[in-house]
Amino acid sequence: MKMNWTSFVAVVLLTFGVAANAAQDIRIYTADNQGGKINPVGIEKAFGDAGFYVTGINNMNIPFDAKYKKHPHELYYLMTVHKKDFVNKIVKKYPEMALFTPLSMSIFTRNGDKTISISSMSANGISKITGIPADNADLAAYMKDVADTLAKALPNGKFENLSYKIGKPEGEIVQRFTMEMDVKDDEIEDEAEGIQEELEAGLETGGFVVAGFNQLADGFAEAGNNTYDFFDVYSICKVPVIYTVSTTHPEAGAFAPCTLYMYKKKGDPLVHFAYPSIYNWISSIDVVDKESKEVLLKAQNLMNNTLDEVTE
Repeated sequence: MKMNWTSFVAVVLLTFGVAANAAQDIRIYTADNQGGKINPVGIEKAFGDAGFYVTGINNMNIPFDAKYKKHPHELYYLMTVHKKDFVNKIVKKYPEMALFTPLSMSIFTRNGDKTISISSMSANGISKITGIPADNADLAAYMKDVADTLAKALPNGKFENLSYKIGKPEGEIVQRFTMEMDVKDDEIEDEAEGIQEELEAGLETGGFVVAGFNQLADGFAEAGNNTYDFFDVYSICKVPVIYTVSTTHPEAGAFAPCTLYMYKKKGDPLVHFAYPSIYNWISSIDVVDKESKEVLLKAQNLMNNTLDEVTE
């Protein structure tokens, strides 16, 4: 049987798992770790050495054991990273990239397994949520940078061949809120701090943990971008959510902690808030069990109630 060039390429791509991964929203990089030489400390160092800013790396088995007296996986860490030069550049045109600044990852070893894996978002997943074209040159370069660093952190590893059935989201994939800040320029900083205090109090009441906070506008200003009065991002986690979902989907750490941004442009009275919704988790990694869906929806309702109160 003759095979044309298109068919040949398709077979090659399928053989190496590229076709199956092409439209996936996350990616999982896995390496053999029978000797146990690969660990979160070394992974953090690899990203730091590659110029990434590691905003957080947390051993989730500690809160899992404290709350549930057990943990689903032998090793489970959540890590968040970003590169300031990339963020400063791409946010000028695509401020929605802040929804993945920092970029979340889970580092995990399943019980009884001899491998170690790192999950993170793919260009396709970021594109779907932010509206940045998946083939955007800056985004593609960033994804390659992440992949190259994963290869250094996990020697002899490779991306898994994923085949999640990507479903249609059951609701809005980004939750958005706005409020008006009608104050004089010299009052903006104090007003922003007041909003942050109310937001953080509401999150704490709802049982959320603020795993990180970053004032992106400072970096933008250093790079010559003075568009914003403030542009702040929170990394937010809720232990019952990640515990429940990660039990069957350890790769869910690609979505957690989630990033909540708040920003105000100079000369514009509106303050914008947004975070990626839980419908991304459900549709992107085949979350189908009732318990996981319920805990995700409950957390989103609590988050939305908090933002409703802040922005009313």
